[in-house]
Formats: sequence, C-alpha cells, structure tokens
Amino acid sequence: MMTYRAGDADDVRSHGHRRQELAPEPFGPVPSSRQLAWHELELYGFLHFTVNTFTDREWGYGDESPNLFDPSDFSANQIVETAGQAGMAGLILTGKHHDGFCLWPSRYTDHSVRRSPWRRGEGDIVREISDACAAGGLRFGVYLSPWDRNHADYGRPEYLRYFRNQLEELTSEYGDLFEVWFDGANGGDGYYGGARETRRIDRRTYYDWENTWEIVRRNQPNAVMFSDAGPDIRWVGNEDGIAGDPCWATVTRRGLFPGVDEEAFRTYAAAEMVDAWASPRDLLNQGDPNGEEWLPAECDVSIRPGWFYHTAEDGAVRSADNLFDLYLKSVGRGGSLLLNLPPDRRGRIHETDVDSLRGFRARVDRLFAHELATADPQAPAAVTATSTRGDDPLFGAANLIDGDRDSYWASDEPQADVVLDFGREVDFTTVSLREAIGLGQRVREYAIDVDRGGWKEIARGRSIGSRRLVHGERRRTRRIRLRITESAAPAVLRELGVYLDAGA
Repeated sequence: MMTYRAGDADDVRSHGHRRQELAPEPFGPVPSSRQLAWHELELYGFLHFTVNTFTDREWGYGDESPNLFDPSDFSANQIVETAGQAGMAGLILTGKHHDGFCLWPSRYTDHSVRRSPWRRGEGDIVREISDACAAGGLRFGVYLSPWDRNHADYGRPEYLRYFRNQLEELTSEYGDLFEVWFDGANGGDGYYGGARETRRIDRRTYYDWENTWEIVRRNQPNAVMFSDAGPDIRWVGNEDGIAGDPCWATVTRRGLFPGVDEEAFRTYAAAEMVDAWASPRDLLNQGDPNGEEWLPAECDVSIRPGWFYHTAEDGAVRSADNLFDLYLKSVGRGGSLLLNLPPDRRGRIHETDVDSLRGFRARVDRLFAHELATADPQAPAAVTATSTRGDDPLFGAANLIDGDRDSYWASDEPQADVVLDFGREVDFTTVSLREAIGLGQRVREYAIDVDRGGWKEIARGRSIGSRRLVHGERRRTRRIRLRITESAAPAVLRELGVYLDAGA
C-alpha cells in the first residue's frame, strides 16, 4: 500500500516521456486524437434554423420559397454569447435541413440565402455563426442533411455529386470544424424539383459513405463525424438527451448504418449481437463493453418540444432543473450533451430560453462550487491505494487529484481500492470519476463508500469511461473509498473528484 499527497507527484509530472515508456499497454479499442479532444468538450449546442422557422413546421417539404427566410434582427453574436454563457464549448449549425434550403450561398443551387430577402441576398448565416464562434472562443460545427426534399436528382446517382460538392464547400470554406453531423432521415415524400413523389434509397450503399467521409477527413482532419453509425461518435438512440446506464464507449458497427434500420441490423449484425439487443436503438443507447470500435455516444435533445422555433412553444421551454438532470444523465454517464437552441424569427435565442440556460449554468456551477480534495493547498487529502503499477509514484494515486489531464493512477490489479482521507469531517454531494481513456475503457463495476465509524456503501455502478458523475444527497465523512470491484484490465483513472454542491 502506498500513500501520497497531491504535491508529491510534482517532481515526476514533467517526465511525460518516462510515463509513456512505462505506461500500461492499451486495452481494447482506444479513442483517436480527434475523439479524445471531443470527449473534453462534454456540452455544446445545436442551432436548428431554416425556412421551417418561418413556416412553423418541423420538416419542410422542399417547395418552400426562399423569400420566406427573412430574420428581422439576426444576431450571430447574441446566439454565440448565449451559448457561451450557458457553458457550451461549441455550436453546430444546420447548414441544410431536409427541405434543402441552404443557409450559405452555395454555388450549386439557387435554393439558398442568395435568393432570400435577408441581407438582400448577400448574407451567409454559416459565415456569421462561424465568425462569431471564433471571436467568442467557441468551436464550430456543421450539419448537412443527406436527404434533400428539394433537389430534382435526389435518389439518383447524380445527387451524390451535388451532396459531395456541398460537403466540400462547408468543410473547406468556413474555418476549423470540430464536428460534422449527418442526420439519419433518408428518403420519403418530397418536392424533388416539382416531381412531388416518394423516393426511397438504400441507406447502406446510396451515399457511398466511406468515400463521402473522406472529404471531411481531407479537409477537416481534426473533426469528428456523427451519425447513427459513426464513424467517430454515435447517436444515443433517442432524442431525449439521456444515455443508458451503463453507457459504454465501445460498440461493434456491423449492422449499423446512418439511419436506424431494424431489418439491416438483424441481417448484417453478428448473430450474438442480434440475440443480445432487441433493437439497434438499445445498443446505441448503452454501447457494448466488448465492442470492437471506440464509438462514444452523443446525447441530442432540444430545449423545446420541437427542434425549430415555434411561438406556441414559448411556454414549454425546459426548466433549468430539467436541463441539469439531463446533464447528469448524459455528461454524467460518459456521453456528451448536444442541446438544441432554435433561433426565433428574429434570428435570436428567445428570452425564455436564455433565462432557462442562465439558470442551468448557475446550477452546474453550484454543483462544482466546492472541490474538497485540494480545497486547502496546505493540507490536501491524503490518497491511499491498495495497488500501484510497479509501486512507482509516477502512477501514484495522488495523480487522481492533481488536476493534470495527462497523469493518472494505474493499478497493478484488476481489483483495487483508493481512499481519500480529508483529515477532517467534510460534507459532500458529488463524486466525479474519469478513466484515462487513451488506454481504453477498463472498469466494469465500481462502488463508493463513506466512513461512518466503518465503511458504508453509498453507490455502485457499471462503466466509468470519460466521466461518471455520482450525485446525491449531502453526506458527511472523513474518508471516501472508491472500490474497483471488476475491471477487464488493471484500472487506469485520471480523476477522483469530490464536491459539495453549493445548493445542497
């Protein structure tokens, strides 16, 4: 057993090369560098904005006139400032939704802002949001619907050239992107250049995804791509913003395609996967601890009942408490929270939404208001581990509270305990755990105990991954113990944070 205090690791923290040389071998699938960067974002926003905002519809048919698009007081700065004040790390804009109307002056269609009265046809929503994000310190991403109910060639081979041309524009002309978002809605009835008919496509083959994705890889090598099947991050299987519990970062992609397809899943997924999961939605929601690929979950949800702004929904905006609950059930389960903020007909985030977001930000700030392990730098908590890799302080338990993203505690055993001794009685509400996921997701089950004249278990769960937030009632103790009760390989954790919610 080895005991450290937070300052004891200072002399080894600079030796990153030595840590690399002595590090445990990665276990199972591991995230790419772009995925690792994405995991750090945790909370970011969606902007659903198009002609639907002015027709009061969720899905446009494709025959809407560009003349409809005319926000009266558009402010990219107000939108970005609202997101930043809510604690969001970035924004993803619907450059083109299923109706086919483009928020940028695409060179390949007249169905865009170029033909609208807004800015006298000289405007570019994508450019203004991108620039405002850059000025405001937020990341920027784009959504490009594969389905286009306006374009005459949708469903034919010619459309793929059009779709790729637009993807080329968005990924090469608007600065660095952190995410490119591909919706799963593909095919159905539409205007289609005046045909007004139903068109179906084979979602497995029509978009030739491997070659289409290559456009993003070439132009935006650091951007992650989203769809129901990745290739970088996956849908969580619902639009409620709630990850499964557990929610593993790994899955096997066979049988998953952009656009959930129950029949394709049963046909192409491995037999054991079909037997284990009643629906691909269930698999997407929980992941698979034995999955072959790192494909973590993004939890998308709107602050309103709909994805686009509707005046009738001004009284149905999610409360700050509801948003906080979603945060715990998404970010707190190892996923990300993608919260939709639909601009209104002015081209601004509505005041009701702004008030809710302010309350949400205050609620999250209260959650992490009082960090207890290192609150007193003169007397930080003592950290004791029952197992440390090679008995080397480079991998010591003090790394769990040093605030360094690159350091971690590594155990020599699949089962191990860590104890934080505060040296005094403290009140706490929340425990934050993070695995060093660059070495894989290893922990299968954990438990948390408090010392009340003897150890008492207060929480138990499966899966830690990029983050696990265990939040509950206010408790008092001198010591907290984390038990790794089951792990597929010796545990590797980078954080054991203990907090007192200022509102508790």
